[in-house]
Parts: sequence; C-alpha cells; structure tokens
Amino acid sequence: MLPIADSGRRQSIQEDPKTYGKGRNISKSIELMPRSSYFNEGTAMDLMKRQKLGLAGLLPAYVDTLDVQKARVLRIIRSKKDALVKYILLSQLRTSNVRLFYKIVIDELEEIAPIIYTPTVGTACTEYSNIYPFLAPPGVSDGLYLTKAELPELCQAIRNYCPAEHDLDPEIAVITDGSRILGLGDLGSNGIGIPIGKLQLYIAAAGIDPRRTLPIILDVGTNNEKLLKDEFYLGLRQKRPNDEEFYEIVDKVITALRTVYPQLLIQFEDWSTEHAFGLLERYQHKILCFNDDIQGTGAVILSGLINAIRKVEKEDGVSPEDHRIVFHGAGSAAIGVARQIQSYFQIEHGMSEDEAKKLFWISDSKGLVTTSRGDKLPEHKQYYARNDTNDKQFKELLDIVNYVKPTVIIGLSSVAGTFTEEVLSRMAELNKQPIVFPLSNPESQAECTFEDAMKATDEKVIFASGTAFPAYKTSKGETVHPGQGNNMYIFPGLGLGAILSHTKHITDRMIYETSMALANSLTDDETAQGWLYPSLKRIRQVSSVVAAAVCQEALKEKLATSEAVIYGCKSHDDVVDYVISHMWCPTKEGYGEESAAEADHI
Repeated sequence: MLPIADSGRRQSIQEDPKTYGKGRNISKSIELMPRSSYFNEGTAMDLMKRQKLGLAGLLPAYVDTLDVQKARVLRIIRSKKDALVKYILLSQLRTSNVRLFYKIVIDELEEIAPIIYTPTVGTACTEYSNIYPFLAPPGVSDGLYLTKAELPELCQAIRNYCPAEHDLDPEIAVITDGSRILGLGDLGSNGIGIPIGKLQLYIAAAGIDPRRTLPIILDVGTNNEKLLKDEFYLGLRQKRPNDEEFYEIVDKVITALRTVYPQLLIQFEDWSTEHAFGLLERYQHKILCFNDDIQGTGAVILSGLINAIRKVEKEDGVSPEDHRIVFHGAGSAAIGVARQIQSYFQIEHGMSEDEAKKLFWISDSKGLVTTSRGDKLPEHKQYYARNDTNDKQFKELLDIVNYVKPTVIIGLSSVAGTFTEEVLSRMAELNKQPIVFPLSNPESQAECTFEDAMKATDEKVIFASGTAFPAYKTSKGETVHPGQGNNMYIFPGLGLGAILSHTKHITDRMIYETSMALANSLTDDETAQGWLYPSLKRIRQVSSVVAAAVCQEALKEKLATSEAVIYGCKSHDDVVDYVISHMWCPTKEGYGEESAAEADHI
C-alpha cells in the first residue's frame, strides 16, 4: 500500500477489478493487489484468489462473508466506551480494508458518522499527533501534507500521494490550513483530521469513489503556543506567515493542484474567518471550488429554516416577512448563513435586498453589531451592522432578545451555554413556537442542548443544532428527536453534482438550489412529524436529489461541460437517474465470493 511516485500524468479511467491486470504488467498487478487497502478483502478472500496472489497460509482458513466481517467489526466497536478509541479502530480499518469500512459506514451511518466526524473528530484533531502512529499501516499516508518546503516540487509532491494500485485521478480535494478547526481554534497540522473525515462523508453519503479523493493539510505553521511547545506535535514549529506570504503560498498550491489535476473540485474547509472569505472571493469565479463553512453551512441551515418558516406560517400564521432573526456569533459561518437566508427571502418572497437585510441582527462578543458601537468592524461584519438603534448599544444577549423580539435565534458563537434558560424562556414568551438553532460544533461549544431548549420553552421549541443531541422524552411520554443541521445533507450532493456536470464554477444560485432541493426532500411522514431535515437513513437518496439540482442549475447557467449531462439528460428524472448510476458503493465491483471469478484474471 506504499504510495509510489509517478512522474507521468495519470489517466482518469475506471478500472474494473474483474479485469485487473489486463493490458498491464501481470507481475506488478500480483505484487500490488495483496497490499492494496482498496482491493483487500481480508478473511472474505476466496481460497483460489489467495492461492493466485501468493497468500496461501497467510490468512485464517475460514472464508467469511462481508456481512460477517461487518458484524465482527461492529461487535468490537460497540464494546468500546471511549469515542476516540472507536475513531482509532475505524481509522485502522479504513486504511487496511476500504470497502469493508465503507460498507459499515453506509449501512450504519447514524451510529458511525458521530465517530468519524463531529463530534469525535474534534477530539481526534486535538490528539492527532499523539494518535498518529496508530491510524494506518506503515507506508500508508492518511492525507497529503504540504509545507512551504515542498513549493519547488509541488507537482511531484501531489503526485506522490496517489497509490500505485490504481490509475484514477482525484476528483475532489478537501484542504485546510488547520487555523480554525471546528470551534477549537488553531490546531495546525493536527487539522488534517477534518479533510479526512469530510471526504469519508462524501464517499458514504454521495458515493464518490474513495480512490478519487484527496485530503490535504497545508501546514504553514501555527500560532497555538501550546502546540509550539508540545514535544509530540508533528507539524511545523513556527508562527503563521503574514497575509502577503500566506496568499502567495496558497496561490502556488492551488496552481499546482490544478496543473496536476485540471478538473479537480477543491473544497476549502476550516480556514480562519478572514482567510475563508478572502480565499472564496479570490477563487470562486476562477476555478471549481467552494467553501463549506460559508456556503455549505449557509445552505443546510437555510434548508432547515425554510421548513421551520413553513411550519410556523401554517400552524401559527407567522408571515415570512414578519420574521426577525438574531445571530449570536459573527464569524465566517454566521455571515455565510445569514447571506444564504437573505437570498431566500429575496428570491422566494419577493423582498428587496434592503428589506431582506433588515430582518437580521448580528451579535458578537461585544454585543449587537451596530455602526455606532465605536469599534472598527471587520469587513465581513459591516454589511449587517445596524444603523437604526438610535445609538443604543446592547451587550448582553438577553437584552438583544428583549430589544429585537426575535422569532428566530441562531447560534454560531462557539461559546457553550450562551442560550441561557432566561434567553430561551423569553423566546417562548415572544413566540408560540420559537425557532432556536444552536449550531456551534462540537457539542462542548454548543449554545444550548436540546434538553435545555425543550425545558425552557415548555417543549414548544422548533430546534436544530450543529451537533447531534440525544432524543428527549416529553411530559406526555413521547420521544422527540432533535433536528441536526448537519452539512452532510448538502456538501456530498453538491460535490457530486459539480463533478458529474463538469461545471466550470459553483455559483451562488447552485448553492441556493441545493437548499431548496434539501428542504423539499422530506417525505410526507417526516413533515407530519415536524422534522426539519430528512432521515439520515435516506442520505444517499437525498444526496442524489441535491446533486441533480446542481446539475440542472449548471445546465441552466450554461456552465455544465459534461456531454452526458448536456445531451443525455432531458428531464429531471433523467438527471437523477444519471446521478444514481454514478454513485460508488462497496460491492459494486464484487467482494469476497462475489468476486471469486476475479482470480481467473490474475
């Protein structure tokens, strides 16, 4: 499984393992397949294939089925109490048996997603340098680690990551510099856990081929003094560069990625607020890219809010234009969410930009953001700064709630417990069904819990969070499950749609259409139960609808370049069918007994 450098351009062709080795060096195929984490079937490998691959005597005698392998793994995972231990065990499995790992993730997504991504990935990133030796076999890299030292040979460094067992180009890269990991701050090189985790969800939720994913950490240093003094920290022991040097480094990395893989979709993830906006503005209309913190978060929260707005309009008679929305938190994610929600009011309800903007009040650590507050506002906060408070300033969130009388309160502050009992109960006094979205991740940073919100609002709250919370048993004995505004509802389908349509860019309208597609994807039963988001059990179906919306908008904007999409998809159903037919699954190429015939070609 050792990645082997390839100085030539790799071809983007799908390789069928049933014909693996045809037209290639047979001895090389035999040499690489036993060491391939992708083709490895472990104890499910047929006896004949073991013999042909020189593995006789190297595996236990019994030949398992995939289902038995899955059950064995789950038995061990479920026996562990520590989530980080579960994360480590699953990482080991992913880097040794890719298809078994994704069989488990896809089948048991609601159980496994919180282990491989939020909230456990936050702990994993904090401890990444310490757990690194236990995550993968020797010679297997979890991701691509780039530093300033690689700049002269960037293209070769990028090619080095591609394993020699296949000739497939990456279709999507998730890249971070580790400067703002979840709500945990600057974790430097330890932030590699985020691209790794994100891409696992692309694969599980949208069926992107795991061999065509590229997790990247751009290690330019860290300003985290604790890490700089940590003898076990594996990243660069230096401070982050100034903006001029930073953008010069990023430009070179992006250029090299596009040189090696011209059709690569690049997702920016967990950059500092200023750089997140700066990078999106710099590249959005030049290359195929998007920022999930700004655009993906905005899209998924908008979708949940659309269904909340529909619910209170139908049940309580609250007109959409009468909403008043308070944001607690004013970072890149918060402003991105606000802009997405504003676009909904303009597009769907015919409001002018100024009318829609006035529905929003933004607060940060200093209080309500106003033009008269006296401090110098960063550029991204200026748009929503209020100029209509008669120079009154409001520091505390409860005071802001009393002044604004909001129908919706959204938290992206990364400060735990800021939606206090007083704030929540006041929201319930102001609204028949207060809409409360504490969105900060991980759980330790959430503005309130589902239980907090239910108790303080007499169980009237319409709730969605950024992290998973347990169900709540009401005073009537009913079990209520909280909504979770998980970006997983948006970014996998968005990425898949962009890849399949070969769109030149990802536009704001494409992002908006993903929100509408997600909001409209609920079944009648889900809507009747008051859900804001569909069941995660249907995530692949939901992702196909989201991806189809991206493809259709790319066609509408004449940005799609895929001939199969342009000429072969004449209707919405055609697009959905095309998307579904291109979704990877672990057994698509045969596994275990189903792939026994493969031995005849070895």
